[in-house]
Amino acid sequence: MPKSKAQEKSVRQNKVRRERNRNEKDKIKKIIKQALKATTEEERIKILKEGYKIIDKAASKNVIKKNNAARKKSKIAKILKVK
Repeated sequence: MPKSKAQEKSVRQNKVRRERNRNEKDKIKKIIKQALKATTEEERIKILKEGYKIIDKAASKNVIKKNNAARKKSKIAKILKVK
């Protein structure tokens, strides 16, 4: 249990940040699942662009690390086979 006001505030901030990070990671997981289900070429291109955008945002906000983002982008491109 937090003993000071500063510790209480820190606990509140951690909850908000944790939820925000979870949402970002969930978005990445959803876009990868969409990539697996994609059928048409137009859909693949759309998912690829959206996926790159989501992953880059997460990396810039330090939700995931730079190399992790690169791996995920590579994974999506490999799944969709779009160059």
